[in-house]
Amino acid sequence: MNILIKQARIIDPTSAFNGKTVDVLIEGGVITSIKSKISTEKNVRTIEAENLHLSPGWLDMQVNLCDPGFEHKEDLETGIRAAAAGGFTAIAVTSATNPPIHSKAQVQYIKNNTKDEIVDVYPVGATTHNREGKELSEMYDMQQAGAIAFSDDKNTIGNAGILMRALLYSKNFNGLVMAHCDDKSISQDGQMNEGITSTMLGLKGIPALAEELMISRNISLAQYTDAPIHIMNVSTEGSVELIRDAKAKGLKITASVNAYNLSLEDGLLSGFDSNYKLNPPLRTKPDIEALRKGLMDGTIDAITSDHRPQDIESKDVEFDHASNGMIGLETAFALINSNRSKMRHETIIAALTSKPRALLNLKSISIKEGEAANITLFDPDKEWIFEKKHIHSKSANTPFIGTKFKGKVIGVINKKQVVLNK
Repeated sequence: MNILIKQARIIDPTSAFNGKTVDVLIEGGVITSIKSKISTEKNVRTIEAENLHLSPGWLDMQVNLCDPGFEHKEDLETGIRAAAAGGFTAIAVTSATNPPIHSKAQVQYIKNNTKDEIVDVYPVGATTHNREGKELSEMYDMQQAGAIAFSDDKNTIGNAGILMRALLYSKNFNGLVMAHCDDKSISQDGQMNEGITSTMLGLKGIPALAEELMISRNISLAQYTDAPIHIMNVSTEGSVELIRDAKAKGLKITASVNAYNLSLEDGLLSGFDSNYKLNPPLRTKPDIEALRKGLMDGTIDAITSDHRPQDIESKDVEFDHASNGMIGLETAFALINSNRSKMRHETIIAALTSKPRALLNLKSISIKEGEAANITLFDPDKEWIFEKKHIHSKSANTPFIGTKFKGKVIGVINKKQVVLNK
């Protein structure tokens, strides 16, 4: 099927057409022509919309699809539908499954069951066996089977020696270790960010110190081993400063921030809505401003949704007993765009496209003739209300039903397939 995209503004700094409004012709899954105007031909599917924008396909490098083991919360099929609806043509899935993705068999399960889907699915292997932080997993075998990186997801590796050996070992085959930073001896049993709101609500707080201490340790390990490390889930002003200083020293540090930490303050928990109970927790306005500044100056490389489905039994309970997490694939872009403040669209798109691809050592993609069509279509100015019908995930743990957003995904194109949102 051939596709003609009419009058779309290109957002792609790597493209000669960046910032220009053009027609784009796709034939046999390849971009064959980009011009100011292309005449409509027979047997061509035309895509056009008011204020249409076009960029390389987005990549979310932190998605929990719960499959295998927790398919009652999410499975590969529903997670992929949610990703496509949210504008993502590629996702990296976390190791937090049952069993965890800690051997090549689990990696192959993910790869084999998603190879023909419109969304490219990249498994992230566990750094340690069973994500227990005690012994290294089969990292090299997993990489050979298709694991794109290694992480114990939200299980922080408390043993510095284990993480040091993981960094040293991964250097041998150009592997990337990704680390969630949370000193459990400090944050243990914490329910939300430690601050004025937690004190008012009588909830045990999670100090910024818990994250910052672990980031400082991990930066030291990266320096000692001369190995790359990716810091996931950055959420505090102090963390941004630590990473900025490490990068200034030339250390091989990259970092990502979740859409909710970039957009929402901890005061939202005053109503005890467990859908706002997250890990890392929502922080304060100064933290959010520091995260945005870090994204704009390159300290933070990528934005993630941290899509984390939970069933009703995990959320509709007393706040203290509720599980962390919200679904985020369908709302990540809208949430960021609605709260972007001084951040330019180009900054946001780079953090969803070229930057995460570069740090994961994936082939770069661009909007140019001769390139395979891997495209996200969106309208950054369209206002819309997020309703339950927009949820493609198997779970519905989101606080955003009924929320008015600015910025809507129109659809995605990848691997000769098209999905357009209604």
